[in-house]
Amino acid sequence: MHCLHCDKTSMTTETLVLGAGIIGVSTALHLQARGHSVAIIDRSAPGEGASFGNAGLIERSSVVPYAIPRDLRSLLNFASNRSAAVHYDPAFLPRIAPWLMGYWKASHPKRLMTIARELLPLIEACLDEHDRLVAAAGLSHLVRRDGWIEVVRHDAALSEAAQRSAKLKADYGLNAQVLDRAALSRLEPSLKAAAIGGIHWRDPFTVTDPGALTKGYAAHFEKMGGTVIRETVRGLSSQANGWRVTTDRGHYDAANIVVALGAHSGGLLAAQGYRIPLVGKRGYHLHFRPELAAGLNHAVLDEEVGYVLAPMAAGVRLTTGVELAAPTAPINRVQMDRAERRANEIFPLGKPVEDTPWLGLRPATPDMKPVIGPAPRHKGLWFAFGHAHHGLTLGPATGRLLAEMMTGEKPFADPAPFDIGRLL
Repeated sequence: MHCLHCDKTSMTTETLVLGAGIIGVSTALHLQARGHSVAIIDRSAPGEGASFGNAGLIERSSVVPYAIPRDLRSLLNFASNRSAAVHYDPAFLPRIAPWLMGYWKASHPKRLMTIARELLPLIEACLDEHDRLVAAAGLSHLVRRDGWIEVVRHDAALSEAAQRSAKLKADYGLNAQVLDRAALSRLEPSLKAAAIGGIHWRDPFTVTDPGALTKGYAAHFEKMGGTVIRETVRGLSSQANGWRVTTDRGHYDAANIVVALGAHSGGLLAAQGYRIPLVGKRGYHLHFRPELAAGLNHAVLDEEVGYVLAPMAAGVRLTTGVELAAPTAPINRVQMDRAERRANEIFPLGKPVEDTPWLGLRPATPDMKPVIGPAPRHKGLWFAFGHAHHGLTLGPATGRLLAEMMTGEKPFADPAPFDIGRLL
């Protein structure tokens, strides 16, 4: 990277990206490809935040966001706080009441379909944008291109899933195959009889080590001349010719700042006058060594219960649904324990690899859409955060869209639905 001035504690460059997760690294790569001198700053190494802990799905088939259900049975199940899919701290809910109300309103079927249409161009671009970065960075060994499987436990659920997949195929051109028990066993012979069938969603990619993918993208960024700075961002201030980022070790100046700090973005931007309704949905994962040489060939979603089993380099990864609790609250194993018990009904998990589950934060806005674009009141300040469950999926597509906006190109997708003004 060409710097006007560089030393241990200061740097002047064209663009500083705050955040070394998949969103920040992807944005840095797209800006770099367009001739920007770029540096990334984060307190952690690339790929060690929410980009590390997920089910590894590059999710071309999830065209409709995760909404609050409207049927009474599901709502009562969540309200009971006994679900593996959603768990909450009752003392935390009043703190996020406006966000919850916004999420409820956005979950109305008509509004949800509008949101899905607005997100669709990014979803449609996700595979091609990852493919380009995977090829450039030499990371094809981390990516599989044979989709994932949604398993069901009851005949009625299989019928409902088949109808849903047929509609999504018709409306969005998705490639899905209904599996009876025999077809499921051919694809996944280690699954137990409790899984009576499923849907094979064939479009998505899966990643065997999401953290390594982001690290690989970052290594390619550095190989191409970029700089990654491992420091904690303490503050952000406007200067005569741009911006100054203050860290725990010094300061860095740039004409442009991209805030891509995930769930931590809101705290930094509050000092600039942007009160953003952003909640970090807590999520856990734990790896297991399967019993009796059992294995998984695909990631498996148990929608009824609310967890994913994914074959990873470290073992079979069990990921939980959503926990609504304070970001700094201690790890709570209740959701993981529930998911583990139910997962063992369909797959012989075996012993856990780690003693303690990994915990991370998925940054979510009340309307389920990310924030991508310029700050309305500050020149040179740009946003890329709030991707909730789709950070890995949408990282490269987000990076492309924001880089096109920053460099004056015609954006490949309409950026208006992602403008921060809708939340202020």
